[in-house]
Amino acid sequence: MRIDLLSVKPFEICSIRPPTENYSLTFRLTRNCYWNKCWFCPVYKFGTRYSKRGIEEVKEDIRRAKLIDNLLSEQGIGNNTYSYAGYSRVSELVERIKSANRDADNRDECDKEEISEDLDPGLVWFLPWFKDKATLEDSFNHILSWRMGGGKTCFMGDADSLIFKPDFITEAIDQIKINFPSIQRFTVYGRTRSAARLRTLEDLKAYRKAGLNRVHFGIESGSDAVLKLVNKGVTRDEHIEGGIKTREAGLSCSVYVMPGLGGVKWWQEHAYDTADVLTRISPDYIRLRSLQVFPQTPLDEAMHNGEFAEASEEQVVREIRIIVEEIDSDTEIMSDSASNLLNINGRLPDDRVAMLREIDQYLALSKRDKLLFSLESRLRSFAGQYGGLTRDISNALGPFIKNGGLDFSGISDTDIDDIIRLIRSKLMP
Repeated sequence: MRIDLLSVKPFEICSIRPPTENYSLTFRLTRNCYWNKCWFCPVYKFGTRYSKRGIEEVKEDIRRAKLIDNLLSEQGIGNNTYSYAGYSRVSELVERIKSANRDADNRDECDKEEISEDLDPGLVWFLPWFKDKATLEDSFNHILSWRMGGGKTCFMGDADSLIFKPDFITEAIDQIKINFPSIQRFTVYGRTRSAARLRTLEDLKAYRKAGLNRVHFGIESGSDAVLKLVNKGVTRDEHIEGGIKTREAGLSCSVYVMPGLGGVKWWQEHAYDTADVLTRISPDYIRLRSLQVFPQTPLDEAMHNGEFAEASEEQVVREIRIIVEEIDSDTEIMSDSASNLLNINGRLPDDRVAMLREIDQYLALSKRDKLLFSLESRLRSFAGQYGGLTRDISNALGPFIKNGGLDFSGISDTDIDDIIRLIRSKLMP
């Protein structure tokens, strides 16, 4: 039985998700973040306000996603042979659906998102990745990407799915399993405060029984002073309690920390207290996300009015060194963000010496060599993330291109720093 093209509609996608979920099928249980007050955070600031979605809304999205998946199968797109040529075929298929809707005089459900004239150009750059409304083509490409990634993982967002009682999570996961039986891992974002204060241990165990495998927590810092400074809305004790309860419930615990968040004033307390909290939680994964101050955030305002002094890249690396050296638990550190200068990856305690050696090799460089190292590292990160350089970055590098390559022998420290800041302002956090 062939699928009626007029019945195919877009569904809501979680554009903000962990990097390990880049190829996951995603469904929104909430829209945006109910806290949304962290000084450093540039996301969830556009589009619709926060709202909890009803289970029937979620089920409708699951039904729409399944219909798209069925249509891809019907058309032989993404089956067995996973090729990026499938995206071209998706575009052709989407045009056929749009044409059918135009012929039937049906209005497209997803209007183009409007960009505020007051939005800083630096944030406009990220809008294509932080979409609030998914188009039909977005929905098709999302399903195809999931297929190409193996079709085994699912992320349920947006910001804190632990606000839902176990019955809701169970019903959502059950419905996803029925429609997408190949999925083997379910993950969510959560707030440690929700795990500590809102959910009982029995609730968390019920999540695990329902099929939830992992919770991603953004703890950012273990210092109460820093958490208060950036208005995180949680304490170090709540970080510890929430993380421990999550692990006791049998859920994998993945946490994100933000070197640099203490700025110049609080950097040592930030590093040592964060290491202490991580030791107490003993999470399965620790993911490093070095601070990038984004325009039009409260932290950007605080920096410009003198309330916050940004840490240098060398200082951020020293913070990471303290964290690696001081953590006393069996855990894995991952540097899977383009915001990080160094790729520090390994399992503690086994790989501690090797990670410290890599950090110390950078710290032993001269000031000039540190700048050049940073420039080359940031260029690699940008090219790896986006597949090439933008016009403004290429123009900034123009005077230093010689014989088809880059020659930085005559570049000033100021020019290096300016180009680094330009590149960092465009790197996805």
